[in-house]
Amino acid sequence: MFYYLSGTVTHLEPKLVVIDCGGVGFACNTTTHTLSALSKGKQATLYTHLSVKEDDMTLYGFSTQEERSLFRQLISVSGVGPKAALAILSATTPSQLALSIITGDAKVLTAAPGVGKRIAQRVILELKDKLAKEQGQALEEYTAPSGGLALPEDKFGESAAALAVLGYSQSEINQALKGIDLEGLTSEQIIKQALKNMMK
Repeated sequence: MFYYLSGTVTHLEPKLVVIDCGGVGFACNTTTHTLSALSKGKQATLYTHLSVKEDDMTLYGFSTQEERSLFRQLISVSGVGPKAALAILSATTPSQLALSIITGDAKVLTAAPGVGKRIAQRVILELKDKLAKEQGQALEEYTAPSGGLALPEDKFGESAAALAVLGYSQSEINQALKGIDLEGLTSEQIIKQALKNMMK
């Protein structure tokens, strides 16, 4: 229903931000990551997700589309509700979370309050499966921009798959990776540089 809200930040508190859009204040549940990017009295744009239940309508807002995409991925996992998803996203950055899911690093997930080992393993299992279906043979067909040999599968696969979790298409990922020193950087550094390239 709402793709994004753009207006003035009028109120901030833990896990909540209120944005005034044309005289209407929209309360959005959010993460510490998004809150850190906002300032009271300043203009802001939040990418939103509206949760509708029989007795409740709750709006969630995120400073980037990548964070919203991860939120939606998380709440699609059985046993993970919006509260747990916000806790997970608040415990780390979107790029680090995406990479931890791809590499199976449950410690990043369990660092979030209220998220135990079972939920963390379920998130990794279900999202890795979804990601594998999205990627298909695309990772195997990629060759380094230099025209040389393809990047080692584990390193490129982790980086590209993490970007896919953030909601980017294979063509966008390949374009963003052009010009990056793929062999000389870690997967996390590759992801960060690719995200910067996409914002240009």
